[in-house]
Amino acid sequence: MNNALARQFGTASLLRFALPNIIMMAFLSMYTIVDGMFIAQYAGTVALGSINITYPLACLEMAVGIMLATGGSAIIARRLGEGHEDMAQSNFTFLVLVSFIIGLLFTVVGILFLNPIIAALGASPAQFPFCQTYAFIQLAFAPAMMLQTAFQTLFVTAGKPGLGLASTIGGGLANMLLDYLFIAVFRWGIAGAALASGIGYLVPALTGLIYFAHKRKSPLYFIKPNADWRMLLYACGNGSSEMVTNIANAITTFLFNMLFLKFWGEDGVASISIVLYFQFVFTAVFFGFSLGVAPVISYKYGAKDTKQLKRIFKSCMGFVVFCSIASYALSRLVISTCLQAFTSPGSNVFNITMEGFPLYALSFLFMGVSIFASALFTAFSDGRVSAIISFARTLVFLVAMLLLLPALLGKVGIWLAVPAAELPGLLISLWFLVRKKTIYQY
Repeated sequence: MNNALARQFGTASLLRFALPNIIMMAFLSMYTIVDGMFIAQYAGTVALGSINITYPLACLEMAVGIMLATGGSAIIARRLGEGHEDMAQSNFTFLVLVSFIIGLLFTVVGILFLNPIIAALGASPAQFPFCQTYAFIQLAFAPAMMLQTAFQTLFVTAGKPGLGLASTIGGGLANMLLDYLFIAVFRWGIAGAALASGIGYLVPALTGLIYFAHKRKSPLYFIKPNADWRMLLYACGNGSSEMVTNIANAITTFLFNMLFLKFWGEDGVASISIVLYFQFVFTAVFFGFSLGVAPVISYKYGAKDTKQLKRIFKSCMGFVVFCSIASYALSRLVISTCLQAFTSPGSNVFNITMEGFPLYALSFLFMGVSIFASALFTAFSDGRVSAIISFARTLVFLVAMLLLLPALLGKVGIWLAVPAAELPGLLISLWFLVRKKTIYQY
């Protein structure tokens, strides 16, 4: 059986293998930004800020989806490396089925309790109707979102990162074209943006279902699954760091929204929405690369190929450090020009963003290593260490800084909270990387 994970990887071939996943994550972030651009231009900045108010709800969906996908992927890739193909296929099918069922639960429960959820997220009276419309449509597509999230990782595990990239690009192009049609032509406003995103989720979801439904010369395809609850619990534990990251995103986005609403009003919420869009783009490289190389690391670990593990780890660290410096420099160069796609120069939203972004962008220097370290330990099925890194970096330190620094420094403290949290997160990541080196032989 031809398995792309079994070959020997150098730096160049490792980057080529991870490149489709990097492009896929960058493209995902880009078409999220296109949503924001169309909404800002055709529905206004209040509508744009309303999307950010509902974003914690989407984070919870992604948290569960990514937990299952990344935690399960490490198990499946390791079993393939050990030569247990039948068990890997059964686990793979069971995880996809569970992902779909959980998506249905999000749809039902979310729509039943929609208004209390939006009120709890802190929507202002002006934002409330926009939030209702956007969240309702997004929740209706929750099963497709869960499947998309699963297949983005599992295509890589199956040694088909190119197909995962193609399906994601297809979904992104559909989203962007429908954004133009629904928002700019039909003038459906925020409902059009939500509907375009939902249809975009369907493209990779259906691609994955069709591809894996047919037995072929590939290590993974659907079979009749065994309900392996022990494996599922282990996958949840192993992928808990990625779940923590997204739950932390939900909590910190909520805190950001409340702080910006307090200090700058609804224009402030629009400003942080735009900044978070930029963060999606620049961190997409780190997440895409880390998720792209994780199945390779899991496979080599399962195959006990320590020589390859050492070489892969060295290549990964070099790439991540380079990208950290490049991301910071590039973000400072392009922010003013790119910001004009959302709001006009001299507007209140423009001025708020330009004032704070140079401080916020310092976080790009620190976060790359932590993102990779968390993914690395997930690949080793060391969910505990991976969760500690993510939990400390994205929740404990960041929540602490968001509560402390604005009280001490006012508006400047809000912008400094993220880099101030990322620095100790980097130190913890480096400590674990050094401490665990002899255990995992990388």
